[in-house]
Amino acid sequence: MTSKAQLDAVHAVLPHRDPFLFVDAVLERDEQRVLTQWRAKEDAPFFRGHYPGNPILPGVLLCEMAAQSSAILFANDPRSEGATPVLTKIADARFKRMVRPGETLQCEVKLDERVGPARYVDVKITCGGETVLRAKLVVAVTGGGAA
Repeated sequence: MTSKAQLDAVHAVLPHRDPFLFVDAVLERDEQRVLTQWRAKEDAPFFRGHYPGNPILPGVLLCEMAAQSSAILFANDPRSEGATPVLTKIADARFKRMVRPGETLQCEVKLDERVGPARYVDVKITCGGETVLRAKLVVAVTGGGAA
């Protein structure tokens, strides 16, 4: 269960809010890596339509969790102060396991490279120790002090 303090810490660095917030807690974080958590609530509206009678979390929302987790990784980077991280590319996305209502996911994002405003990251989302998604993302840090 996510505490109010954990959620407040997420709100402090992400502009996203319910119903489009896909990170409940930051479990670990340093300059090169972040580990976040999100519980896919049973009553989330997307489960009603994807697929009725056999609800599965849409893969695009897994990618959004990864993008939001990436934004958290870059939130305290002084080179990105005042900037907005924007997802610019998803590459080599591999969906390995379906996610059902009520399951808790962990997202690990590792910084691979910085090139100007671009941040290249490797992402792995797991559920119960099983890999759900592996992907490579590019996040552009725009505006503010982006460099």
